Amino acid sequence: MTGISKEFPGVRALDNVDFRMFPGEVHALMGENGAGKSTLIKVLTGVYGIDAGTVVLQDRQVNFHAPLQAQQAGVSTVYQEVNLCANLSVAENIFLGRQPRKLGRIQWSAMNKRAAELLQRLELSIDVTRQLSTYSLAVQQMVAIARAIDIDAKVLILDEPTSSLDAGEVAQLFRVIRQLKSDGVAVLFVTHFLDQVYEISDRITVLRNGRLVGEYRTADLPQLELVSLMIGKEMAALEQLDEQPKRQVAALESGQPFIEARGLGRKGVVTPFDMTIHPGEVVGLAGLLGSGRTETARLFFGADRADQGQTLVNGAPVAIRGPMTAMSKAIAFCSENRRTEGLIGELTVRENIVLALQATRGWARPLSRRRQDELVDKYVKALQIRPANPEMQVRNLSGGNQQKVLLARWLITEPRLLILDEPTRGIDVGAKAEIQKLVVELSDGGMAVLFISAELEEVLRLSHKIAVLRDRRIVAELVNDDTVDADRIMSAIASAGRADENLEVTA
Repeated sequence: MTGISKEFPGVRALDNVDFRMFPGEVHALMGENGAGKSTLIKVLTGVYGIDAGTVVLQDRQVNFHAPLQAQQAGVSTVYQEVNLCANLSVAENIFLGRQPRKLGRIQWSAMNKRAAELLQRLELSIDVTRQLSTYSLAVQQMVAIARAIDIDAKVLILDEPTSSLDAGEVAQLFRVIRQLKSDGVAVLFVTHFLDQVYEISDRITVLRNGRLVGEYRTADLPQLELVSLMIGKEMAALEQLDEQPKRQVAALESGQPFIEARGLGRKGVVTPFDMTIHPGEVVGLAGLLGSGRTETARLFFGADRADQGQTLVNGAPVAIRGPMTAMSKAIAFCSENRRTEGLIGELTVRENIVLALQATRGWARPLSRRRQDELVDKYVKALQIRPANPEMQVRNLSGGNQQKVLLARWLITEPRLLILDEPTRGIDVGAKAEIQKLVVELSDGGMAVLFISAELEEVLRLSHKIAVLRDRRIVAELVNDDTVDADRIMSAIASAGRADENLEVTA
């Protein structure tokens, strides 16, 4: 790719960018959110047209006008947000549009057999006739990768493929990537996990603000220098990530809890549990993928209705029958799935930000446009949303800036409990530091926070206390003092599977 430029209204997403890949290599594309990584990928695969520049594939100039053209030429993409049909079977998703046929009829048994064999290459043994929605997000991600590699790809683009995978699944994926590499496939790997970049990639290209910073051999580029190239400033943002505040819990717990769960649960989903969250307290939920962290958080917000136990807000019982009830009690919830449960891509930044506040007021009390502009301007500046154009469709923002828009939506309602489910998943180190700093500031200002992250170090960095989950039940609650580290949390998870009586069980 040579001299690639791409403009959108009010923003130059790519400015004269060069990028190249070779057969049989893993090439990491790095940069902060908004650097232009996703735009470059979408230009390459025909999602966006090219304003300037050329693309050459195997010595032939190409200009794809649609992703299907790119696939037919051997360029296949797996995006961070899984784009599959949840209502179809696993096999149907893998071969959608390419089903084996005979006399015009789909050969179901042959398709299911081929799908199973393909997944075996990924060391994944599942029932391919089952509906995709019955499997976890991690399995869905692997199905998307299976679909991509089945088209005899010359270039395989993996956009944040490990964001929903646990350590074992990442190792499994990396084995597949190395096999594809040995088969001569060029693999473009986009991730915010620096350790994974250094484990799997051969070369690195860094973008910043839509421009090319440089191309480097991975072995020749120290991690600290990579981060410096990405953020283009001193390492203050990175240093913030290494600070682990050990704030005192005793003072917080001396007063009345803002919210308290007593035997709260949902049959078949979450085992009944007890939990208290005080004003100014950050409670972290730690556990492996599928442990029930999200399901626990959804009960507090009424996104799923509890059928056991009760919830107390400021000491008074409250039946949280749905999100509107929770919002009326100053509870806010940022879902881990920004695309399907958070933002509305066709609406503008302004419209997305004011959505929750308008919902609490009802249709009969609309916010004036002047008031909307005042509030939105305040939070666009406070959260440094880029580009600072409130009339831009939110789907055109980077993942990190979309996350900030979602945060702004809830902060504008002035919640007393903010539930954050994976707020830093899939965003760069600079945006991650900003969001972590914001959590600390909100907590110091008296806001209660329920914080979920797959990264144990992040949970430890921000939480006053940590509830440890395994198999959709809370198996331990740890005060985050100097004795608690990631090893102790993992030990709690592992010990719960061997002998629950060895733990401080809270449910």
